[in-house]
Amino acid sequence: MAAPPDADAQLMLRVKRGDAAAFAVLVEKYQQPILNLVARTLRDPVEAEDLAQIVFVQTWKSAGRYQASAKFSTWLFTIARNLCLNELRRRARHPAEPLDAPHPEHEGETLHQPTDTQTASPPDALLHGELEHKIEEALAALPENQRTALLLCQRDELSYEEIARVLGCSLSATKSLIFRGRETLKQKLKPYLRSGVWEEKP
Repeated sequence: MAAPPDADAQLMLRVKRGDAAAFAVLVEKYQQPILNLVARTLRDPVEAEDLAQIVFVQTWKSAGRYQASAKFSTWLFTIARNLCLNELRRRARHPAEPLDAPHPEHEGETLHQPTDTQTASPPDALLHGELEHKIEEALAALPENQRTALLLCQRDELSYEEIARVLGCSLSATKSLIFRGRETLKQKLKPYLRSGVWEEKP
């Protein structure tokens, strides 16, 4: 017997019937996780906001085809990943052309948690900034599927099975991608690991 759909899937079924209020609830819940994923894939904050908006536009347009056979978050992150891949391919063809999409308005939304400059001393703030930069560089250098698997695993609390569905690969392949990605990051960030500044998430 199939498991009942999760709460978000129930909301999406209401969206499928044209319920804009249910859609607003889903946007409020997922806009920051989607923005985080898109931003760390594209490495351009402005284009990330544009593409994150397009993810939700596409979600609304695709509501009629939605089937609650899996968690809503899996379906949503699959849309986000596919749009990111399309944008990366477009960039490869037209490297100087910006993403042509309306700029969304975010009230008080931030891409990263800022450093607390009230409590961090200047050397600590500098080290934190350098660390963030090194982590982003190391992530950006990973193959796309490894990077996406790591981001979904660490930031968005998806299970390995759900990540496998987003990536369109087997569970064992997903576990291998995450393992290889973590090992690569560990090697590139060895100086920080030795200093105890950065620790790998479980």
